[in-house]
Amino acid sequence: MKIESGKTAIVQYKLLNADNGDIIESTTDEHPAKFTFGNQQLIPDFEKNLTGLSAGDEFDFVIDVNNAYGPVDTYAIFDIPLDTFEVDGKVDEKMIQVGNIIPMTDNEGNKHLGKIMKVQEKAVTMNFNHPLAGQNLHFIGKIVEVK
Repeated sequence: MKIESGKTAIVQYKLLNADNGDIIESTTDEHPAKFTFGNQQLIPDFEKNLTGLSAGDEFDFVIDVNNAYGPVDTYAIFDIPLDTFEVDGKVDEKMIQVGNIIPMTDNEGNKHLGKIMKVQEKAVTMNFNHPLAGQNLHFIGKIVEVK
């Protein structure tokens, strides 16, 4: 059976930063990934590269930054006043740490995840880009099963 729209594939893979070879994510024999195709929840080029493959087939491809999560948007990195994070007049020091990812809501009620990049005296610099924005992605793996 081949991967096509409506099918689910069990996949074992390694995701690398194509520019420096750093491992971003990898699955194991015991914990492969499961993807359903055709529901527009996968990167289109990822889906395109796996469509037509069958159990036992191997893959090795790169998705350019522009066809993955896009370049880093500098407008998605900005300062938020520190008092925004106050609860009962206090800021939770454990929460406001560089590297922490904080769920935020914009003025229209949309939810966004922001990563704290810098803590200043009166503001917090947050990055709302996707964690893989700005990266060319290299996928290497094999199809375990197609259902």
